[in-house]
Amino acid sequence: MKYLDEFRDPVIAKAILDEIHAITTREWTLMEICGGQTHSIIRNGINQLLPSHIELVHGPGCPVCVTPLELIDRAIAIASRPEVIFTSFGDMLRVPGSEKDLFMVKSEGGDVRVVYSPLDAVRLARENPEKEVVFFAVGFETTAPNNAMAAWQARQLGLSNFSMLVSHVLVPPAMKALLSSEQNRVQGYLAAGHVCTIMGWEEYEPICREFDVPIVVTGFEPVDILEGVLMTVRQLEEGRNEVENQYARAVAREGNRAARDLIAQVFTVSDRKWRGIGEIPLSGFRLSDTFSAFDAEKRFAIGEIDVDEPEACISGIILQGLKKPYECPAFGKECTPRTPLGATMVSSEGACAAYYAYHRHHPESATPSPSE
Repeated sequence: MKYLDEFRDPVIAKAILDEIHAITTREWTLMEICGGQTHSIIRNGINQLLPSHIELVHGPGCPVCVTPLELIDRAIAIASRPEVIFTSFGDMLRVPGSEKDLFMVKSEGGDVRVVYSPLDAVRLARENPEKEVVFFAVGFETTAPNNAMAAWQARQLGLSNFSMLVSHVLVPPAMKALLSSEQNRVQGYLAAGHVCTIMGWEEYEPICREFDVPIVVTGFEPVDILEGVLMTVRQLEEGRNEVENQYARAVAREGNRAARDLIAQVFTVSDRKWRGIGEIPLSGFRLSDTFSAFDAEKRFAIGEIDVDEPEACISGIILQGLKKPYECPAFGKECTPRTPLGATMVSSEGACAAYYAYHRHHPESATPSPSE
């Protein structure tokens, strides 16, 4: 598999690791901002292969995990209505609300369907004019173009029975919020390559200047991540704070202009609450006034929902990179994929799910075998 196997090549990986070990003279704390990178790191044991001076902490780069609890409850309330076909990607169905999840709504008779594209939901609205079809639009900038296209197409088709429950969040404001915290430990970022394929990396340059941190746009394969770590550590050791692009095969500085133009037509930037973190100014998308007719929150007057996170769940602290999943007293006990307390245990990009799946329950876990 040319262009894939080379990014999993153990010989290349070892050469990069040797260089990381050779140049590291101080303790550094790096954060990967993407949950997909977290899973790659834990699955491949990358954190256990790095010098002991380098700690990788896991950021809020899982959009499912940071979707507010009250919005999950709002989704459940809408999905429970008899006139509604509620559509979503599969990883949202097991995310616990305050009392139940969307799978439970489905088991109770609600018409909840997994789709593989927001355009599937548009098609369902065309095929079921007597029903209200709602799509749960969750994601970072990566999925924003597809979701924007669904709203754009629904408007072109004149569909009055299609709407979206929007929970889009933006990476750069979250990075700034973490760096501004008094508890911040992050000295360098591995930026999410897929987000940058859409948005480019221009918006990271002011963050480097303001907070004196290096940011390296990084891919998802083991060699990608190791090279991203090497580039970040090299900057730290040399006292540089710049944006660099490890993921050059997919990312350009300006991103994807067509996708960005479509996003700007359909969405507008707004304040957004992040589960476990709180409200971050100008950190999300909402539908613009032109497309507000497709806003499910306006269409379905659910009213105010005010709920608290389970006291036993520390996912908010984990999402801020302040603790690892195995440091949670409930991890692997009260909280498992079958009985999750928080979204980080059930999302396909959740840090707790990664540690549970790959048996990294303790920091002293054995280094993974080459087969892993």
